[in-house]
Amino acid sequence: MRTDADATDPHRKSGSAPRVIHTGQALVDLIVEVPDLPARGQNVMASSANRYAGGAVTVLLAAARLGAGCVHAGAVGTGPNGDLIRAVLAADGIAASAPPVPDRDTGVCVVMVELTAERTFVTTLGAERHITVDSLATTGVEPGDLVCVTGYSLAVGRTRDPLLAWLADLPDEAVVVLDPGAAFAGLPAEVRERMLARTDVWTGNAEESADLLSVLDVVTPGTDAESAIAAHARALAPLMRAGAVAVVRDGAAGCAVHSNGETFSIPGFPQTPVDTNGAGDTHTGALLAAIAAGSPWPDACRRANAAAAIKVTRRGPTTAPTAAEVDAFLHDRS
Repeated sequence: MRTDADATDPHRKSGSAPRVIHTGQALVDLIVEVPDLPARGQNVMASSANRYAGGAVTVLLAAARLGAGCVHAGAVGTGPNGDLIRAVLAADGIAASAPPVPDRDTGVCVVMVELTAERTFVTTLGAERHITVDSLATTGVEPGDLVCVTGYSLAVGRTRDPLLAWLADLPDEAVVVLDPGAAFAGLPAEVRERMLARTDVWTGNAEESADLLSVLDVVTPGTDAESAIAAHARALAPLMRAGAVAVVRDGAAGCAVHSNGETFSIPGFPQTPVDTNGAGDTHTGALLAAIAAGSPWPDACRRANAAAAIKVTRRGPTTAPTAAEVDAFLHDRS
């Protein structure tokens, strides 16, 4: 797998860098801030309620603001939710390749954010689940493009079946990036195996990564000097395609990456968070933007850690920083 030199891949159009293409669900996040979650059957008063474009949009915004060319390959509905998704994507120059889904609007994810910045989700199903092999093919994936898949797409047959069929026909040199989400470890074994066999990059948090290794009974013996996430990254890489890269995030502690036979621990930048919603997606988008630009994996991870650290100090999932903001943040900590 080539991921930090794809910008010079001879199969790509002259002068073009790899694109970040996301196949996942673009949803509208209805975010309500609450002091804590209510007891079952009870009520709690929210201090605020706001609508944002979320889901796959958060990854794409982060990647675009850090310089990557981006495409949303998923389905977007017709109605006020779909209109919001398209407007947010267009504002950052992100293409939506598939035509709108007629007579059906995009779904909503209700996000309850507590004072601790912890989040709880309730998600509806809408037009974003109406993908086909043909709709995904409108992206025109080229060798070197970074194709993002979320485990939540694989949890529902309406998106899983066309997605897996389409992935099987991608150019061999296309780089498939799996963001497992909480859903992936609990998927049927045959679905997990099929997805991992076409995955070039794993980017998940510590819990998601540990859950998969536990389900597969993979032992991760580390050394006294090695963190758990570093051991997990090293153990995950062999489960995917030859030469695969594994990135495991652990919030403010940073992340670990296993690439080219080496494992690196990349420290984070602890902040006082006001909203952690979208932090992991911002990390993924920033990471892929750096890889598309040709950065080595450890450098890309440090940049992604910085982007996520900035994001948690801002409310809403669409507040990913720009490249200039990340540059300034890292300069101040050099």
